[in-house]
Amino acid sequence: MRSVKNINSVKDLEVSGKRVMVRVDYNIPMDENLNISDDNRILATLPLIEYLIENRAKIILISHMGRPGGKVTAELSLSPAAIRLSELLSKKVFFVDDCVGEPVQRKVSLLLEGEILLLENLRFHDGEKSNDVEFAKALAELCDIYINDAFAVSHRKQASVAALPRLIHDRSRGRLAQDRLVQGRLAQDQLLQESTAAGFLLKKEIQCYQDAVQHPKRPLVAIIGGAKVSSKLAALHNMINYVDALLVGGAMANTFLKSQGVDVGASMVEEDLIETALDILRQAEKRGVQLLLPVDLVVAQEFNKDAEKRTVNIHHEKIPEGWMALDIGEESSLLFSRQISEAATIVWNGPMGVFEMEPFCNGTKSVAQAIASADGAFSIIGGGDTGLAAKVCGVAERVSYISTGGGAFLHLMEGKELPGVAALAGE
Repeated sequence: MRSVKNINSVKDLEVSGKRVMVRVDYNIPMDENLNISDDNRILATLPLIEYLIENRAKIILISHMGRPGGKVTAELSLSPAAIRLSELLSKKVFFVDDCVGEPVQRKVSLLLEGEILLLENLRFHDGEKSNDVEFAKALAELCDIYINDAFAVSHRKQASVAALPRLIHDRSRGRLAQDRLVQGRLAQDQLLQESTAAGFLLKKEIQCYQDAVQHPKRPLVAIIGGAKVSSKLAALHNMINYVDALLVGGAMANTFLKSQGVDVGASMVEEDLIETALDILRQAEKRGVQLLLPVDLVVAQEFNKDAEKRTVNIHHEKIPEGWMALDIGEESSLLFSRQISEAATIVWNGPMGVFEMEPFCNGTKSVAQAIASADGAFSIIGGGDTGLAAKVCGVAERVSYISTGGGAFLHLMEGKELPGVAALAGE
């Protein structure tokens, strides 16, 4: 993973009077009446936008919304985001009902210093998801400077994340090649400072991850949960190289338990990954990593909040035929909580059970409370379901950092470079 120190910050740029295009993530949840039900993603961008206003930039915001499949879809318009942003800033935010083309160019040309224009949903054009260079060129024509402040989409090779910043680098190279040579070569440091940068949110996300995983205070404890081993397989393999203890819960723990000969009844199991799970257990033992699995499970006959449930100690009892595990039990929660209490750094990605159903949320709540109560520990929580779980469990204000991007966070846990970050360096 590229060091955050090697990525330009917006504060490295001269933005005054410049057309500054900012990739934000305004893929916000809406209710049935098309009202915004959670504006946290808009709130997260305010520090950068306020900085650009204060420094007299001409601000152009771009984002996607949902999956319209390249078609204009009224319910996926970003217009409500413009209205909410106006309310939060107490300042007019202009909106245009497309993101490329002559009407958009005209709107951009009328922007004054300190004004804001939000463009319509990028995914109303097929070129966004396909990382189309021509679509990226049309966006590049609208700006002088590009800033990525959308960590949540930085793992995607899409036009506004990958192709666009590279085009702006290439454009800058062409201009600078004529008059900016240092000992026969381009002054790359100056070049980078004049074209692209990371926003405050993107910088913070990368820094927090690197502090937690690559340069942690020890012991480093990772809690991995969720439904499928397959979705976290690369992350599990990578994290074993960094952690002191790895706690595995959620439905994915069933595959690990079965690899050890435990009968998990009708619980969800990825049969084709049983040997892989066993290999991960062997790797952990070889590296001296303490890998903890549940010792008891909360099981039910049906995937239903009203279903009869019971707790089964998997080493002394058999799960009733046809019953399935939907949460970790009390003994497992205590086991995990003790390990978490000894941590100096904690990384959590994935719930311990079906926390959305009240009868099966206790395991996730116990882990969340243990993380929040870990005195002096630096704790970082992956986005998506885990961030939601932290809020549901009432600990969101008591952890060090909650990531804004589930997929991007998992991408980092897998040890992979984020395309959106690499593109900021013209790569």
